[in-house]
Amino acid sequence: MRPLEGITVVSLEQAIAAPYCTRLLADLGARVIKIERPDGGDFARGYDTRVNGLSSHFVWTNRGKESAALDLRDGADLALVRRMIAGADVFVENLAPGAAARLGLASATLRAAHPRLVTASISGYGEGGPQGTRKAYDLLIQAEAGFLSVTGRPVAPAKAGISIADIAAGVAAHQAILAALIQRGRTGAGDHIAVSMLEALAEWMGFPLYYAYGGQPPPVPAGAGHATIFPYGPYGTADGTVLFGLQNPREWRAFCETVLRRPDLAADPELASNAGRAARADEVNAAIDTVLSTLTTAEAIARLEAANIATASVNDMAGLWQHPQLAARGRWHTVETPAGPVPALAPIAGSWPPRMDKVPALGEHTAALRAEFAPAPTKARDDD
Repeated sequence: MRPLEGITVVSLEQAIAAPYCTRLLADLGARVIKIERPDGGDFARGYDTRVNGLSSHFVWTNRGKESAALDLRDGADLALVRRMIAGADVFVENLAPGAAARLGLASATLRAAHPRLVTASISGYGEGGPQGTRKAYDLLIQAEAGFLSVTGRPVAPAKAGISIADIAAGVAAHQAILAALIQRGRTGAGDHIAVSMLEALAEWMGFPLYYAYGGQPPPVPAGAGHATIFPYGPYGTADGTVLFGLQNPREWRAFCETVLRRPDLAADPELASNAGRAARADEVNAAIDTVLSTLTTAEAIARLEAANIATASVNDMAGLWQHPQLAARGRWHTVETPAGPVPALAPIAGSWPPRMDKVPALGEHTAALRAEFAPAPTKARDDD
């Protein structure tokens, strides 16, 4: 039995944050009913056509769900959604600020009628406050949360290559929903969870926040390197790139003796600490480049591993698809989609079997859900 079997989730969702949250719930066995617009559905369906004509974002975040294409401007369809919510355990929405309330689906309204219901709203900036009604997208939140200030290079800030603010919000909502369900099991009462992308990503910014505590200078963007640990990052070899990181004086000594074959550097007391090496970064980098530029990547990795230094290959997406560790651990499964089967990374799980159900077509389950949640028949009066 999967942990969330028997739990029903109704979600008015679009883009990434809420769909990723509810996909995580579906992975754990929850029944997830996804409400979409009839005229195109979740707009993430149209982001690209990279997966046999389907959107890469949508395939990633929507397996294991039922899709109902409903027009919430239509009274009958809105009443159908309310009946679905009445039988649900969790209601999730990430509509534009105020949209759920205008539909009569505000958390306070729903929980007054259904006290055991757990509601979750995901927005850019959170409910209330001077920016509570602002629209938000992932890149905008990366900027607001200071993420852009610590990535890239000082002269060229860079965004994350993935939707990191959306993912942070989806993960935060997922864990809070699980906690609310556990709490409901103890008290019998549901709860409301308000998740903002800004607050979720601000939590992930904890290291640079505290690094700049009390007005101290913030971390300097270091590209693929590290603001405080040095050397740590990618270095060129004779035929490519190798990435490694040093964490302590013991590793620095082993690195100098086994990789660089420069025991004189290991004996220099000023270079024993991260701060000391960072202060002489140009000198240290020159010593590293002098050696690694004469070695192939394979030779460099062999020396690093001989010194017990953590190292990694700098993979592209093709390299990740073919990663030997993922294959050896059986992490790739198959999910069905409207365009045929595709590989998918298995969810993190305990002893329960991973749930890897189909990615739904738009409105694939509408008819079945209309029948399941049809209004109760009116009981005939006896007028004799």
